[in-house]
Amino acid sequence: MHVKEAIEARRAYRSLQPVEISEEIIVELAKAAQLAPSCNNNQPWRFVFAYEPDVLLKMRDALSKGNEWIHRASMIIVVLSKKELDCVMPNREFYYAFDTGMAIGLLMLRATELGLVAHPIAGFSPKKTRAILGIPDEWDVITLVNVGKKSPVINELLSNEQAEREVERPERLPLEKFVFRNRFIEDGNG
Repeated sequence: MHVKEAIEARRAYRSLQPVEISEEIIVELAKAAQLAPSCNNNQPWRFVFAYEPDVLLKMRDALSKGNEWIHRASMIIVVLSKKELDCVMPNREFYYAFDTGMAIGLLMLRATELGLVAHPIAGFSPKKTRAILGIPDEWDVITLVNVGKKSPVINELLSNEQAEREVERPERLPLEKFVFRNRFIEDGNG
């Protein structure tokens, strides 16, 4: 699969079926993230690959309402970082999150190439996640990336809107709304 094909095939499906999580899958996903660019090559990302059934069961307590579909995920990748691990520049203390996001993007593309769904979410409790996995408070829990195989059957726990998104990719902004040439024009066209 070429990069363009992986980009086009990547979807945040919520209808998942089990997949065996092997050491090879973990290493492949980690190696993809490892190659991401970062400021001064600091590589500020850290990942907890949670896949044992008892850990996945405990992680349900950290999920926000509406994310019950994650109960069918075969693995949850907890993404951590902290600003001290990366370039800290005046007025840009968030740069570590940008670098970590690039690593997540590469990990997601590799998951797609391996025939997996890797769906990041914001609907979770960082505090509960830290408690469940023994993560110290100084670490920012940036996202949870839920991993499984795409199911041909729509998950009955999904809302009507979520179920529609399983069938057809949600509409993307047209390029004119976010691509500008030589100058930013708010509420204008590029």
